[in-house]
Amino acid sequence: MNEEFVVDAMNIAKSYNNITALTDFSLQVSRGQRCVLLGPNGAGKSTFLNLVLGVLSVDQGSLTVFGKTPGHISVRRRTGSMLQISGIPSTLTVREHLKLFRTYYHQPFSTDELVHIARLEGLERRTFGSLSGGQQQRLNFALALCGNPKLLILDEPSTSHDVETRLALWDEVDQLTGTERTLLLATHNLQEAEKLGDRILIFHNGRVIADSSPEKLRSMIGTTEISAQTNVNVEVFESNQQVKRIEHVNSHLKLYVTEAESTVSQLLQLDPNLKNLAVQPASLQDAYLHLLAPTQVDEHYRTSV
Repeated sequence: MNEEFVVDAMNIAKSYNNITALTDFSLQVSRGQRCVLLGPNGAGKSTFLNLVLGVLSVDQGSLTVFGKTPGHISVRRRTGSMLQISGIPSTLTVREHLKLFRTYYHQPFSTDELVHIARLEGLERRTFGSLSGGQQQRLNFALALCGNPKLLILDEPSTSHDVETRLALWDEVDQLTGTERTLLLATHNLQEAEKLGDRILIFHNGRVIADSSPEKLRSMIGTTEISAQTNVNVEVFESNQQVKRIEHVNSHLKLYVTEAESTVSQLLQLDPNLKNLAVQPASLQDAYLHLLAPTQVDEHYRTSV
């Protein structure tokens, strides 16, 4: 078998009893890509990750990882994963967990390297059960890295983290992945997606409705956000064909437009005394919400990388 793709899924399907988790799903992930999986709960993200790990098996279609069947020993040695439920024994210490996991691999990171990467200094003698939720997540991250993996799979890695620790985690993942190390990351945090992903996959009802870079996804909807505090009558913008969406709460107005200059000029003419005027490109969140709107999902809109 060749290893042209780290992950190669062709027309796979997976169901739980009468519930369809993935349907006619195809995806190829090349070495060094940083793929972020976005989508609402139940969209199929975690199912796909568990299929890649060999925890689940496909009902139909084909799936290979490094050219092998998921779960093959050679694949497991090249893969590190951090899932939402870890099942780690609570009575072992941080250092004991790291030493044990390192024995499963041929060329692991050293214990000291793992402690440093995951910011576990000072916690080495603490048992897993005595750690806070965020500290447990940091140990889970270290365990995912134990074997110096070529494929890193993270499912909601920054859950329970405070802001400082979350930013540090993103920096570490950013430095560790790319070129030789491939990333599959499932998250609901769009800031995390923008920071770590060069390829965004948006899941909905067991299929991918968008597959592109963050930049292309933002440009896809072709809008700019204009925001201001104003008491202007927003109904005047309903006839403006360049205004695609209006949000108005109390005196805070947001306009999503295809051409900003003329709309800003119109707004200033209507209210020269407005406050906090800001103009910025559409965000990944805007593109995400746009693609998950019922009309877009019904059309099964998909853009390629």
